[in-house]
Amino acid sequence: MNELLKNSTLFRILFTVFIVIIILILIVFLFFKLYVPFGGVASNKDREDYKRRASNYRNGKFYNENDFQMIYKTNDKSVYVSDKNIVPVDNIPVKKTNVIEEPNIDDLNITWLGHSTILMNIKGMNVLIDPVFTGQASPVSFAGPSRYVDLPIEVDELPKIDLVVISHDHYDHLDYKTIKLIDDKVEKYVVPLGVEKHLERWKVNSKKIINMAWWEEININGMLLGCTPARHFSSRKMIDSYSTLWASYVFITDKYKVYFSGDSGYDNHFKTISSKYGEFDISLLDSGQYDLKWKSTHMVPEESVQAGIDLKSKVIMPIHNGAFVLSSHPWDDPLERFSIESEKKGVKYITPMIGETINYGDNISTSKWWKDLK
Repeated sequence: MNELLKNSTLFRILFTVFIVIIILILIVFLFFKLYVPFGGVASNKDREDYKRRASNYRNGKFYNENDFQMIYKTNDKSVYVSDKNIVPVDNIPVKKTNVIEEPNIDDLNITWLGHSTILMNIKGMNVLIDPVFTGQASPVSFAGPSRYVDLPIEVDELPKIDLVVISHDHYDHLDYKTIKLIDDKVEKYVVPLGVEKHLERWKVNSKKIINMAWWEEININGMLLGCTPARHFSSRKMIDSYSTLWASYVFITDKYKVYFSGDSGYDNHFKTISSKYGEFDISLLDSGQYDLKWKSTHMVPEESVQAGIDLKSKVIMPIHNGAFVLSSHPWDDPLERFSIESEKKGVKYITPMIGETINYGDNISTSKWWKDLK
């Protein structure tokens, strides 16, 4: 009898544990499926379209060119030139962004809003790239990388946005709350293949969205916009890696050529892009949140400068730093190393303050504003 009771008690315990596990799995499944900030999923019809348009799409996933490893095993460490903290002790100086409601058609203005968010005036348009205006680069407000610097402009201060361009679907580049806040101001979105499904789930009018494969081009108000390769990956909920495309972009008018790298490791695609489009006036290059274990997905600053050289860029500018902590390097290491390497290689560069608007011209220059901060 005692043996039967013991077996019965053990059975009840195991059965209870089993039920709890099933419930937890169901909760996680429903969370991933129903939580709107995770975005949408491509249909079979969408996947057929991707396969037809993208040579790097097969078996439901996008692939990088050449050898790609998400994580490299290495005992080497990045040679940091800075001994500062990951997050600055002093407040980073922020310039209040000067809004240009109706840009001059002949001007090229670039305003860095922190991390990879760029407000660009080109061909008389307001172009917003990888906009993130919330405090967390995360699907939830209580966890994930937090913004450690003030925004130079609030969403309600933004001008009418002719074009929003998204490089990929990571949370520090595509933010649900930001899209919901800015959508009424936005005329059109351009995204890599698959990312349109996120916007559609967030109730963005599908007529406003253009999705693109690598090497596809469109003309918007007299500006050629080309979707070009990058070396990275995509994911919004861990189980959906590589299901949407990642990209860089070229913006070409009769006066200017601008390159935006998105997130990218170093590879020969920079030379390939330059061989197709020629030299660039300015290139905005991934240079922050790096680690040698991630060399396929992010560039260290010296590689960023080399990418600018490969692109035959007249001026280069580092992005993907100055707002969120995603790696372990000192906060100013990207700026310091980028400037040292640019000067060593004789490449003209700019390192504007967050919120500072750079009007492209022969005399553009910026100070090393980070030098005196702790």
